[in-house]
Amino acid sequence: MSEEKEALFSKKNRALLTDPLNDDNPITIQVLGICSALAITVQLKPAIVMAIAVLFVMVFSSVIVSLLRNLIPSRIRIIVQLLIVASLVILVDQVLKAYAYDVSKELSVFVGLIITNCIIMGRLEAFALANGPWKSFIDAVGNAAGYGIILIIVAFFRELLGSGKLMGYEVLGHKAKTIAESTGLYHFGYENNGFMLLSPMALITVGILIWIQRSKNRKLIEA
Repeated sequence: MSEEKEALFSKKNRALLTDPLNDDNPITIQVLGICSALAITVQLKPAIVMAIAVLFVMVFSSVIVSLLRNLIPSRIRIIVQLLIVASLVILVDQVLKAYAYDVSKELSVFVGLIITNCIIMGRLEAFALANGPWKSFIDAVGNAAGYGIILIIVAFFRELLGSGKLMGYEVLGHKAKTIAESTGLYHFGYENNGFMLLSPMALITVGILIWIQRSKNRKLIEA
């Protein structure tokens, strides 16, 4: 392996990608981006779309800010970062309205609120302004993936247990008017847990994930 490749894929660079997926997850450890994790996880499809949207915005904004970091005056850096993020969010919003209008309606204002997502602004301020494009790219991918994974996990359990579906498809069987006519788990008397579709259950699910994450790593347990 060449020295260039060793530098690109060094241990520190790999940690930028893997740490947000585990011991430094932006939602379960840093407790950031909770609002969207609670609001758009009733179904799996909107959660996946939001995860992809945040990945796109975070990656491109981090790389752009990193490239311009030596040209941006310190006193207006927040304004410049917001302008870059807002431009990318508008692009995402227009693409969703053009090619996935139903999902765009489901996500509603939360696409626009990506502009003020504290995970994105935090990484731009704390990392992209101080590092090169490659490291900023890896850091953005890692943090966006860490954020997206939690969204998808929460949405998976909420939709599955709340409606017996995933991506709109029935996976636990078909629920008919009577148990005898029902199929799958419904044939044995299973009932969907409607509480999973309510906002409080999103908070409880995220709380369980936070508990699991912290209980696995003794370093994260506060004294």
